[in-house]
Amino acid sequence: MMKLPAKIEIANLPTKIEKLDRLSKSLEGHEIYIKRDDQTGTEIAGNKVRKLEYSVKEALNQGCDYLITCGGVQSNHARATAAVAAKLGIKSFLVLRNKGEKKVEGNCFLDQVLGAQLRFITADEYSNHRMDIMKEIKAELDRKGHKAYIIPEGASNGIGTFGYYNAMEEILKQEEEMGIKFDAIVMAVGSGGTYAGLFYGNKINENSAKIFGVNVCDDAQHFKEAIENILHESFQYTDQPIEFTKEEINIIDGYVGKGYALSRPEELKFIHELAKLEGVILDPVYTGKAMYGLVEEIKKGNLKDYKNILFIHTGGLFGLFPKQDQFSF
Repeated sequence: MMKLPAKIEIANLPTKIEKLDRLSKSLEGHEIYIKRDDQTGTEIAGNKVRKLEYSVKEALNQGCDYLITCGGVQSNHARATAAVAAKLGIKSFLVLRNKGEKKVEGNCFLDQVLGAQLRFITADEYSNHRMDIMKEIKAELDRKGHKAYIIPEGASNGIGTFGYYNAMEEILKQEEEMGIKFDAIVMAVGSGGTYAGLFYGNKINENSAKIFGVNVCDDAQHFKEAIENILHESFQYTDQPIEFTKEEINIIDGYVGKGYALSRPEELKFIHELAKLEGVILDPVYTGKAMYGLVEEIKKGNLKDYKNILFIHTGGLFGLFPKQDQFSF
């Protein structure tokens, strides 16, 4: 077993795996399971906290008392960072992309409840200058006597990768306990770190499952390159790099829809139908698009070789509330 970097223990782990019986029945020939990483904790719910366990440990080891990170105005990662900082008695500063949203709700509301300092920037500033802006904030805080640690978007970097490397080993243990072997593991991809960790763990353990990501922004080529870069950065923390090609990184493109955090009626209808069918609530930014894409790909016959499929529920419940007016009941 590979020696992983140190981490803090803050998530409720292991998260359980459930079978979606009625959805499986509607998709003849496929058994769909879901890993409930939305249940890692209330304030810190979702996939981000697995990565933060490693990133924040590195920050604490460096003597930092401020966490700086970025994301969309409804970023799950930003909210989780604010919650972890509050839990540990340190401060957080969030740089959020705002596309003109005037009402403070959902994750953005919780950011403020948790005591985070916020700076709103435009979409252009976010795309082209977010790291420069975070570095400026760090320099300003450092001048005031603080020591700040910058966490990139989604904690998707070398150290954050180990959150889902660890999750892959958790899944392998659960397979043994359940007496099942997953042919495919599927998740939403928004920054690449969750995919990178699962891919790394899958390779090191010589597991036979295929790892699939459904991109919720950008395109497949963008994420193949991003994941490749994250993986190479993660190797700096271990003595076990892996040999791989970008062609082995499986990104299911075509379900971005209107764009990041923008919802089509068919996506929201799917979230509503699955909630009624299975009692599982997906979010409109990540898991809703990814599960919708998974089901559509199965219906098209593109995943006919995969019988037992595990979907990673990466959380995001609070991002659903700003979309409530777009649902039809």
